[in-house]
This record gives sequence, structure tokens and C-alpha cells, in this order.
Amino acid sequence: MGKILRTKKLTTLSELLIVLVLLGGILGAVYYFAPGLRVGEAKVLDELNIDKNEVNNVVTSEKMELPSKRRSGIAKEKPLVRMAAYAWNAQSGIIVSNGGPRTTKGSLMEQNGVNLEIIRQDWLSELRNMQMKFVEEYDRGEEYPDADKSAFAIMMMGDGAPFYISTMQQALDDKFGKDKYHVQVVGCVGLSYGEDKLIGPPSWKVDPKSMKGALISTVLGDGDWVTALNYAFANGLKVNPDVTTYDEDAVNFYPSQDDDYIKSAEELIKSQKSGWTVPLKEVKNGKLTGKTINKKVDGCATWTPGDKMVFDALSGYTDIASTKEFNNQMATTVIAVKEWSVQHPEIVSNILKSALTASNQMKQYDEWRVRASEAVAETYDLETPQYWYDMFKGQKGSKNGVEYNMGGSRVFNYSDVMQYYGITDGTNRYKAVYNQVSSYLKELNPFGFNESVKRIVPYDEAVNLYFVKNINDIESGTAYKPDYTKEADEVLASGEWNINFDTGSANISASSASTLESIYNLLIQAEDTKLKLEGHTDDTGSSDSNYDLSQRRAQAVVNHLRSKGIPQSRFQTVIGKGEDEPIANNTSAAGRAQNRRVVIVLLK
Repeated sequence: MGKILRTKKLTTLSELLIVLVLLGGILGAVYYFAPGLRVGEAKVLDELNIDKNEVNNVVTSEKMELPSKRRSGIAKEKPLVRMAAYAWNAQSGIIVSNGGPRTTKGSLMEQNGVNLEIIRQDWLSELRNMQMKFVEEYDRGEEYPDADKSAFAIMMMGDGAPFYISTMQQALDDKFGKDKYHVQVVGCVGLSYGEDKLIGPPSWKVDPKSMKGALISTVLGDGDWVTALNYAFANGLKVNPDVTTYDEDAVNFYPSQDDDYIKSAEELIKSQKSGWTVPLKEVKNGKLTGKTINKKVDGCATWTPGDKMVFDALSGYTDIASTKEFNNQMATTVIAVKEWSVQHPEIVSNILKSALTASNQMKQYDEWRVRASEAVAETYDLETPQYWYDMFKGQKGSKNGVEYNMGGSRVFNYSDVMQYYGITDGTNRYKAVYNQVSSYLKELNPFGFNESVKRIVPYDEAVNLYFVKNINDIESGTAYKPDYTKEADEVLASGEWNINFDTGSANISASSASTLESIYNLLIQAEDTKLKLEGHTDDTGSSDSNYDLSQRRAQAVVNHLRSKGIPQSRFQTVIGKGEDEPIANNTSAAGRAQNRRVVIVLLK
């Protein structure tokens, strides 16, 4: 059951599947996941390679005293406020700033006058219910609602915020009247850096086309699911948007039981070890055949500790793609009740200030990382401190000759947050993520999403950076800049874009505006990659003229991206290949349309 809309046929953010699938521009019921909204058939993005550079600033500061494990007597004199969150390691900074689930003696929260309780909640529907209960109490006149199962704010994956905020807003409007209450992003405190991942057989990494016909278990709509779609999209694979059917020519998804990321791992393990299958209606060429396929689960998209569970239980599996590649995709985002936050801005800003200060300590001092792992284990009541310490850094393993990666998280200091939102360098990374996901939801209208929510809350209404900018007495440091000076040669993925140009010219057609916007958004999410662009034509005209035309068209795309702020130094190669590398037959109009393309390769 979907956790936000509570429909039986739809999981939490299922719309994102169809949404991201639109990138491929596929006509009909089956969509291609591609790095943008395409015109014509989906094609393979030549190569997506990503560098390991990232938004990761360190501001030199003296080591601070670690928070104790004893409850703060001082904080008890302050009003209690609650936040709820998944068990997710990227929240380590805010948790250690609190000393654990409740504010402890000597913690940064205590020093900044905050009495905070952090509650683990792995079900997205319950996160929404906790915020709704908070609003109900607030609406009755409670200045500091303190019911056990209420929270003024939640923390979740930032790429899930358009769906969460839009559906939550609809629920608030329905219950209290239009626009009386709102939820908004008020900041972020960390970043998934490999923790959320697609897991499958190594053949999917060697030959992405071998994913055709696969069934992947995941929490549809969550960030780990988006990562799986990004990989399918970047490699020009079709994605089946209907979770009740099976298409052997597409990547298929199975919605994990209870929208639980641990179930994603368990379902893969159960299927591979005991032969458990899922009954699905067969689809061929977009039409039902009348047959039912009993399909085993072939892979999963999950996060820690789900990834470790799979690698411990199964042989022959590895991480295929993760948020280490799409490094700006998934910020640990704080979503708060706007009206209460505006009434108490000092509390919200001081929560963020405490978290960002503790994060900067974690970046510099191992003692702080150790203390954070202890606080995380206590808050989540899951695994050991050593487990969370190791997984925060990320771990490598090997089983029967197959290597794999587990975990991988980052925390944000104030400089990181200011840069992530584009306050210091003008490139709003989160806006690119938010708008990309929003466009998918709007254009695809998956499962009647637009009818259910009436409208998608736009970025400028959904994100309120006042509380970040309102932080005082904290060093911001110098914004990090990716290093594009080194030659890159490792390929992450491969895909091709059909960008429309005026006939016989290098003028980009207005019909390709949405495609170019999606390309830009993807490049911002994978900001640390270098780029190679190749222009291709059909065989109309002379060979020499086509070389020239393809070069000019590739350069036109470069010029467009540069106008939006992508630096020239990021483009490693721009070349026109004319008609020499067709991917379809030039004897038909459809084939020639496929051959007129620009290939964008991301290199790391």
C-alpha cells in the first residue's frame, strides 16, 4: 500500500518510476529511462563517468568537547520539540549534535538552547502521520505540541520531497482548509554517498542491456529506487511503469512489502534462496498477452543495512550503481511545519546550527565520528556503534571473487549547505533535483497523481532557506570547486539524446527545451563528472557537410549548457562524427530520426 496516498495499488512515491521513465521519451505505455525528456525513441547515453569530487568542505576549527551520554538537565527546562527520521547514516551529524535520541549534557543542542528528541520511523506514511498529528495539536492552540507520536519536522531523502510535500499539502488543505498550514524544506544536514544503491549480478554492470527482463524489489519512489532508474535511464533501457505486469524487454519493479527498504533486501534473498516468485501479467509490445508469469526477484534497490544483508546472504551479487555516482541526488533533508517554524525561527535555526557544527567536527576529528556512531546506534536501536562507524566511511567486500561496496555517507557543515543550495556559488543543486522530479510527476501523471494532489508544490514554495541564512556565529568557509583539470577516462554509463534542430542547421528547436533542462538537472546531480559530447547525423547530404553539421550541433549543446553555468573546463571532448556511426537504418524516416542525436558521456 502506498504510504502517502494509501492506495492499494501504489507505493509511496511510485509516481517517480513513471516520472523518470519519461526521460526516455518513449511513446505508449512503456517508457525509456533516459537523462532527460527525449523526442523520439530512447537511446543509450554514450558514457556517464563521474569523478569522486563532491560538495565536501572542511572549515578548520578547534576540537570541541564531546557530548556526554547523560540527559541534559538544562535542556529539560526548554520546550520539547520532536523530529522523526528513517534509520539512515547520513543523519549522523544532527544525531551526535544532540548526543543521541534526547539532548544530552554538553551537547551542541544544549549549548544552543534546544531540547530535541529524534525518533526513528522507517515508514514514510507514519512520518506523515506524525507531522499531521503535530499540526492537529498546533491547530488546537498548543504552542509546543508534545504528543508521543507527533513531530514538527521529519528528515528524508531530498529527491522524495516533491512527492511528500505535494501529497502532504493536499492532506493539510483537505483537513484544515486551503493554505492554512504548510510543510517546507528548511535545510539539509547530510548526503547519501553510496549508501543507497542498486544491487544485482555483476553482468548488469558489465553489460547494462542484460538487465532487460529483470525484476527489482524496492520501495518505489524512494531515493534508492531513483538511483536504479538513473542507471536504467543512463543506459537507454526501457522501464515498465506497471508493477502488476511483466515486460521481458524492460526493467520491471516490484513494490516491497510495507514500503520497507529492509523488505527489499529480504525479498531478493528469499527469491534467490527458496525460489519465491511474484505472479505478474505478461506484457508484450505494450499489450497484455493473457498469460501470467511467475517471476523471481533478480535484484533490489535498498540502503544500509539492507545492502549488507544481501551480500552476507547471497553470492554473485554486487552494487551496480549508487549515490556515490549521482553524488548530489540525495541530501538528508529536513521538512518542517512552516507556520510553527516561522513562529519559532530561533529553534529551527539552532537545530540546523548544532547539526552543521557537529558535522564539521566529524569531518576533522575521528573522536567525533566515533561518538556519532554511538549516538546513531542508540537512536536507531539497531546494530552496534562499530557497525555504523564502518558503514559511514563505506566498506568493500568480496565473495567468491565478486567485489562489492556497502554504506557510504557524508555529513554537511554550514559551507556545504550554503553551496548545495547555491547561496555561495550560484549553482542550486537541490533546485535541479527538485525540479527534475517535479517535471516527471507533472508530465507523466502516474497513477492519477495530478488528480490526487491537484498541483505539485513548486520549488520556491516548497523550500525556505531563511532558517539556514538566519544562522549566526558559524564559519562558512570557502565553497568547494570540483577539479576538472585532470583527464577522465572511466565510464559510468552510456546514453544518447535526440535533440531537435532546425533543418540543416545547428539551431536548437524550442521543442527540445525540456530535454535540455533535464540534461542540465542530471549533470548537476552528477556534478563531479567530466563530459564528452559527440554529434551524429543521418546520411542526408554529403559526408563532409555532415561532419561539419554534427560538430556544430554538439557545440550548440555545449553553448547552451555553458549559458546555464556548466563550466567550459568540464567539457573534455566535443566532436562531430557525422553519419559514420548510425544506430538505425537510414532508409526510413524513423531510422534517420534515431541517427540524428547528441551523445553525452559522463567521465570520472
